[in-house]
Amino acid sequence: MAMSDPLADMLTRIRNAVRAGHMSLTVPSSRSKQGVAKVLQEEGFIAGFRVYNENGFDQLEIQLKYGEKGAKVITHIGRVSRPGLRRYKKVKELNEVLNGFGIAILTTSRGVMTDQAARSLNIGGEVLCEVW
Repeated sequence: MAMSDPLADMLTRIRNAVRAGHMSLTVPSSRSKQGVAKVLQEEGFIAGFRVYNENGFDQLEIQLKYGEKGAKVITHIGRVSRPGLRRYKKVKELNEVLNGFGIAILTTSRGVMTDQAARSLNIGGEVLCEVW
């Protein structure tokens, strides 16, 4: 059976792995998932990621990050735009997430980036997810 929202599946796997205290997780890879993982790494929410080939399919391994005494770095990760209801925002409509403590990840004409980067480039796009 085909998956209707692969990005939501990735976010759910990250959320579940963080709750369970896992150090890493593996998801099927795609360019959009790699873009989201890159933004999460640049913003310090994950320790890193790598793409490898297993049985002819690309896999994305994500290394999760925890703070002192095992504190969770990712306390919330959720999908905003979904296949049934796409959420596009103009640059003027992009609000700060959690008063600047969180980020929104957008896909734009210039690639996957944070809401702050999109505001600095003066472009809008589809809001994929929010993380804090």
